[in-house]
Amino acid sequence: MAEKTYTVSGMSCGHCAASITEEVMEVPGVTKVDVDVPTGRVTVHGEAVDDAAVRAAITEAGYEVTAAAQSAAA
Repeated sequence: MAEKTYTVSGMSCGHCAASITEEVMEVPGVTKVDVDVPTGRVTVHGEAVDDAAVRAAITEAGYEVTAAAQSAAA
């Protein structure tokens, strides 16, 4: 399983994390989403996950991706 971490701006609470998690979990191939509100990091786990679809899901939730970094395969 691969994972990718995104830095997201505008999150301030658990509701923010829940909104992002709900939207990103709808992206095909995503198996798990970890959101760390204080750091603004969103880690997406899954196989063959479309980066553009994840970014679009985060935008749909009302937040902005400010950076993305590929993480090692798990």
